[in-house]
Amino acid sequence: MKHELKLGRIGLAAITAAVFSCGPAFAQSSLDVGTSVPDVASVKDGLFPEDACKELEASGFKCMGLKPAIKYSLPASSFKVGSAELPELLKKQLDVFAEVLRGKKGTARQIKVTGHADASGTPEANQQLSIKRAEAVKEYLVSKGADPNMLSIAGQGSKDPVNPANPLAPENRRVEIGR
Repeated sequence: MKHELKLGRIGLAAITAAVFSCGPAFAQSSLDVGTSVPDVASVKDGLFPEDACKELEASGFKCMGLKPAIKYSLPASSFKVGSAELPELLKKQLDVFAEVLRGKKGTARQIKVTGHADASGTPEANQQLSIKRAEAVKEYLVSKGADPNMLSIAGQGSKDPVNPANPLAPENRRVEIGR
């Protein structure tokens, strides 16, 4: 007898993500998006991995565990020194995040936007700059339809560099989006 699996509206990627990507071995502190523009499905699965489990269960499958939610680092060296102005590439990347977040409007889900700075300024100035970067990203996402109530902001200043060997490195100037 031949058995055929019909995936319907959920795909093999969702099943694989929900079933095989669970546990601490897959934990990741931050995914650097770099200069690429991620696709909507990847961001949705990364920010809201529990949705894949819900889709599996709604289709009659058993969810064996969840992969951890991903925190996205946008992008390495996206900000100029001392600036919170959003470069064009960052806006293109944020457009993808805004599309995902628009689909979660009114769900009471929470996403944190965390700004970072390199060590080129004083600790106080870097803290303020990192908050301004997070605020600029939040404002942009809200202008594209994201629910402002689901977005919180934080600033890390230069306390959490991606490249601790070079505290002035451009990749330390970033914004992270995650849960």
